[in-house]
Amino acid sequence: MNQARIWLVVKPTVGLPLFLGTVLVIALLVHFAILTHTTWFAGYWQGGTKAKAVATAPAAPVTTASASQ
Repeated sequence: MNQARIWLVVKPTVGLPLFLGTVLVIALLVHFAILTHTTWFAGYWQGGTKAKAVATAPAAPVTTASASQ
């Protein structure tokens, strides 16, 4: 462990909870950002709905009647 001397300055009983608390806050912020900036993530958590494959006939071309006949 190349950072072992940090524990001479910061007690492990303070440093480890502080470090793990910081990781927790960052993870919660990332999840909150994903939830608020995407449309698919909330549905993913709810399990979503399975899309039904429905075969439809191709639409007939739309024709417009001309004004001068």
